[in-house]
Amino acid sequence: MEFKISSLSTSLDQELLNKINGKTKPLGSLGMLEKIAFQIGSIQESLSPEIKNPAVVVFAGDHGIADDGVSFYPKSVSYEMLYNYMQGGAAINVFSRQHNINFKVVDAGIDHDFDPSLNIINKKIAYGTKNFRFGPAMTKDQCLEGFRSGAGIIEGIHKDGCNFIAFGEKGIGNTSSAALILSLLADISLEECVGRGTGLDDNGVKSKFELLNEALHKYNGGNNPLDVLTQFGGFEVVMIAGAMLKAAELKMTMLIDGFIITSALLAASKINPKVLEYCLFAHKSNEQAHIKMLNYLKAEPILDIGMRLGEGTGAMVCYPIVKSAVQFINEMASFQEAGVSESEEVKTIS
Repeated sequence: MEFKISSLSTSLDQELLNKINGKTKPLGSLGMLEKIAFQIGSIQESLSPEIKNPAVVVFAGDHGIADDGVSFYPKSVSYEMLYNYMQGGAAINVFSRQHNINFKVVDAGIDHDFDPSLNIINKKIAYGTKNFRFGPAMTKDQCLEGFRSGAGIIEGIHKDGCNFIAFGEKGIGNTSSAALILSLLADISLEECVGRGTGLDDNGVKSKFELLNEALHKYNGGNNPLDVLTQFGGFEVVMIAGAMLKAAELKMTMLIDGFIITSALLAASKINPKVLEYCLFAHKSNEQAHIKMLNYLKAEPILDIGMRLGEGTGAMVCYPIVKSAVQFINEMASFQEAGVSESEEVKTIS
């Protein structure tokens, strides 16, 4: 399992900076938009970056730990929500339609058989993971299969002309997996990593922590990302991690959603840290540990609006801001083009 990810080229850095600074505006006045435009230009090695055929892919998988009541909702909600996606009724459907973004759903390991006529990509590894309180959530072979499947899906999307991708997830219980992944891979106490998930009250969070702490103390492995994912991951999480590594290899820009998606990125970054260079971070989730994850990755979220739905919704709500960054660098007039006098600060910027 090897992904050949290149570091971003710096060959156009000065020209990109000059183009951004030379627009008819005070220096730095577009704030985060300027950083986004610069990063996408660097990823594409272009002074005129563009977003082509953007897509959001929701990976879905069931978790054995959900049987222990770590979520406010029963496990059956996972497959029921996939039917909702197919009917176009979920938040991710609304927001992806709003921005004309190609929407795909992957069955990575849902405990349900879907009619083949539904437009669901079937990459089912198994009917959900095993309960990691009693042993590994999956086998090492299943973990590697997930990486390969995620990478293959992205390869196909890229061949269709897509250069901009976001990821979503669905899997009751997956905040439990994400909490353990964060704790082990970032060396943060488990108590700081466990949150409310789908809306647990204080007693629910306490019970969730106790169950996860029990599982953590039984774990005899180390902090190798593949070992951690095999023990505590979800099929959707490993597929997303593989998808991210392949997207970076293909020089696609990734818009990263919330806690679960960032946990997959954390694992992917432990396999190849260069993957982070291709990521924009859409928002800070209201799940308490997400900010710890972002801080660990030295990531700056674009939005902080209290979202914690998942599904890729934070990324979709953020997308117009990213689009605006690309639009301004391509369409906004320069001082020279507009015949507007530049400040001395712009003229002398290095």
